[in-house]
Amino acid sequence: MKKLMRSLAGETLPVPPIWMMRQAGRYLPEYKATRAEAGDFLSLCYNPDLATEVTLQPIRRFGFDAAILFADILLVPQALGADLWFVTGEGPRLSTITDAAGLAKLKGRDDIHDTLSPIYQTVRNLASALPSETALIGFAGAPWTVATYMIAGRGTPDQAPAHALKDENREVFEALLDLITDATIDYLDMQVQAGAETVKIFDSWAGSLKGDDFRKYAVEPTRKIIAELKRRHPTLPIIAFPREGGEGYVGFHAATGADCVAVDDSVDAAWVAENVQPAGCVQGNLKSSHMVTGGDALISEVRRIRDALSGGPHIFNLGHGITPDADPDNVSLMIETLRESVSA
Repeated sequence: MKKLMRSLAGETLPVPPIWMMRQAGRYLPEYKATRAEAGDFLSLCYNPDLATEVTLQPIRRFGFDAAILFADILLVPQALGADLWFVTGEGPRLSTITDAAGLAKLKGRDDIHDTLSPIYQTVRNLASALPSETALIGFAGAPWTVATYMIAGRGTPDQAPAHALKDENREVFEALLDLITDATIDYLDMQVQAGAETVKIFDSWAGSLKGDDFRKYAVEPTRKIIAELKRRHPTLPIIAFPREGGEGYVGFHAATGADCVAVDDSVDAAWVAENVQPAGCVQGNLKSSHMVTGGDALISEVRRIRDALSGGPHIFNLGHGITPDADPDNVSLMIETLRESVSA
């Protein structure tokens, strides 16, 4: 069994498997060349041959234990009928959903697959192209995070527009979340049918939900997605990432049914080992800034996190995505340090 799948199954390994969020991306010169060939970001996402190529690039260069499908969490809103475009240097823009009339214009869950069919082809390509030891991860954004972009029309520092709709028009807000949840189930199901061996649910803005809202809008949609995916695919392991969940990480395995909970770098690995890892596999949580600065601090932190989480199932990763200013040599140093003899 592949190393990543062994960890997801609950096995504690002497050296944990490693992959890296956004491992195919702008820090790699070969990615930049392929993106230039595609013309723009969305064209790259929807071109199965080129999306396959950029997914494979970090595997060839670094030998990660897993590849994650190259796509974007905002393809689901686009498939539902939202307008989506990217502004160079600023990020995504979408048409906004702020009332019942806007919600009514969206498509149903059954109408998303024509738009998303190139993504499924990319998964099929990867399933046959990856080395036999490399696991294939599919993914989607969690409903709350996706909704924040659909409501605001862009990323926001505090997700205020989504919180406002939640507080002022709960019926529309919850209907939008339900639609995203249903579409996400079908999207991930199709990825698994195409060859994804595990999937990850990214809730990048979960930390802005507090108290009962965290339970209702971070935990519950994730639980619903996982329950239905496991009904359709009983042996499918699933990773959940409620970023900046803080104390909400505690009990997240049991509350959602996730096989692995990814943690960000705002929590200490020793705390994770004591409070989260006893419930199952954890993933994380090196600060992305170490991929920029490197050096002895990187080596020390890799060893510290590895050792802190060595008592249970662990997938080594960053606490968030790698940044465009990262040095590929530091990625190599991270991997070499992680895989060194643990007695070194």
